[in-house]
Amino acid sequence: MPEPTPSLSLVEVQARATAELARLGEVVGELGEIFTSAGHELALVGGPVRDLMLGRSHQDLDLTTSASPDVVERLVEGWADTTWDIGRDFGTIGCRKGPWTVEITTYRSERYDPASRKPEVAYGDSLEVDLGRRDFTVNAMAVSLPDQQLVDPYGGVVDLVHQVLRTPGRPEDSFSDDPLRMLRAARFAAQLGFTVVPEVVEAMTGMAERITIVSAERVRDELVKLVCAPYPRRGLTLLVETGLAEHVLPELPALSLERDEHHRHKDVYEHTLTVLEQAIDMEDRLGGDGPDFVTRFAALMHDVGKPRTRRFQGDGTVTFHHHDAVGAKITRKRMKALRFSNEVIDAVSRLVELHLRFHGYGSGEWTDSAVRRYVRDAGDQLARLHVLTRADCTTRNKRKADRLRRTYDELEERIATLAEQEELDALRPDLDGNQIMAILGIGPGRDVGRAYAHLLELRMDRGPLAPDEAEAELRAWWEQQRSAT
Repeated sequence: MPEPTPSLSLVEVQARATAELARLGEVVGELGEIFTSAGHELALVGGPVRDLMLGRSHQDLDLTTSASPDVVERLVEGWADTTWDIGRDFGTIGCRKGPWTVEITTYRSERYDPASRKPEVAYGDSLEVDLGRRDFTVNAMAVSLPDQQLVDPYGGVVDLVHQVLRTPGRPEDSFSDDPLRMLRAARFAAQLGFTVVPEVVEAMTGMAERITIVSAERVRDELVKLVCAPYPRRGLTLLVETGLAEHVLPELPALSLERDEHHRHKDVYEHTLTVLEQAIDMEDRLGGDGPDFVTRFAALMHDVGKPRTRRFQGDGTVTFHHHDAVGAKITRKRMKALRFSNEVIDAVSRLVELHLRFHGYGSGEWTDSAVRRYVRDAGDQLARLHVLTRADCTTRNKRKADRLRRTYDELEERIATLAEQEELDALRPDLDGNQIMAILGIGPGRDVGRAYAHLLELRMDRGPLAPDEAEAELRAWWEQQRSAT
């Protein structure tokens, strides 16, 4: 896991901001001149301002202005390469200029009606008012354009230097206006490694139930960003400690009530967070160029079936038989409630269902048939299953950990060898449907599917068969079926 951002000095913040503003000048300077010449204010605002002080480069810029959306659209026409108005209802016009993506939003304020899931948007009349409605002080800074003067009415620079998250006004007022900001506090703690100040944590705890007014889609998007952040443990721990998790991901705090039969020094909750971090450390095995949400969320959910399957034995031990299958069903239900796509739900649920499969084959006595079935059942999630299975080892017993690692190394070597010999990635029976019908003299129907399944089982057990051998096996099976009827 990466280390949290080291503490900053004001001089460092200023130096980074100056350097990044020089890079942004080519685009924001031009826009600033266009808007001021038309009698309107324009400022770089929010996350891009925060990140330029942290030395993080952006091609996506957020701007705020005194101009209405209609005026914004007219002013950027001719300057931008393309424009769009999908965010017009929220006062936002988007455009692209070369490599830069720019969203320009009219000064605004927004509140939640207690009975509504959608914010009510109203335009504001000043930059300071606009900044005051933002979630945290480190996101409530602006740089006016084109003169590049810092506007920081709520002490965002100081909080950035001290690495803390606080709201511009009373946190209760901020969270009442938009309860999603409670989740955003956890998300920014996970993204930045910052500490949430006590008064904000207290408000989150007291108002946790208020998150239920927010749409599932908005909650889902924040959870994805949190899980994919550099320090997800920080954000997840905050969700659990404040009670927010009870409303958005109740399976997580439920784990703290259980003891794992293999890791009695830890509860399942702590084990789960460790598995998540170990999976993150192995993401480079997946070959991607960023966080892998499917693997991370599978690590987070892999043991959620344990509370429901816990059984106490007469000798004092605890078992969680079939928690993998039960956990997959729980995972699927939760992800559907959060409006994830079917593709993502299927991938995560499959990993949860298979996360114990490796341990079902003893200490490495894997037959070729078992290896083929492991690969077939994992399908396109095989690389992720490798990561999840390895990450699930959190034992403090070094000899046991080394033994499990060696055994899994051997399994991966077996998979690679068989894959090279047999094209495991495209595992199919030795005869296709058309061949089956021709050999048996039957038409399309249920019998073809049953024959196909039988041949696939043979393929798993015995590997590739020669055409005449496959045909003989098919005819023998068909005679058995006919004689049984």
